[in-house]
Amino acid sequence: MKKVEAIIKPFKLDEVKDALAEVGIQGMTVTEVKGFGRTGGKKEVYRGSAYVVDFVPKVKVDIVVPDSMVSDVIDAIEKSAKTGRIGDGKIFVVPVEEAVRIRTGERGEDAI
Repeated sequence: MKKVEAIIKPFKLDEVKDALAEVGIQGMTVTEVKGFGRTGGKKEVYRGSAYVVDFVPKVKVDIVVPDSMVSDVIDAIEKSAKTGRIGDGKIFVVPVEEAVRIRTGERGEDAI
């Protein structure tokens, strides 16, 4: 099993959710996060004074999938979240050793 973590622009969430549903994803966890990358944030002007917004609002989508679905999930996220501009986000894949469904006690892939 793998955990796919995607940091995306907030307005792309519905498109990503729909794309993931098309490849068979039935559940995910979504968290509002803030961060910055190479650009270091963005400059804005308020009442004539320039200031830097260090942290840009983003959305983090977490999905645990069987190894066989990882490439489909990555492709779906990449295609649906892409705008072609700076700040489109990142996708990370990390191994998951165990999963347990609390309600039933199912373990491993049966729990996801």
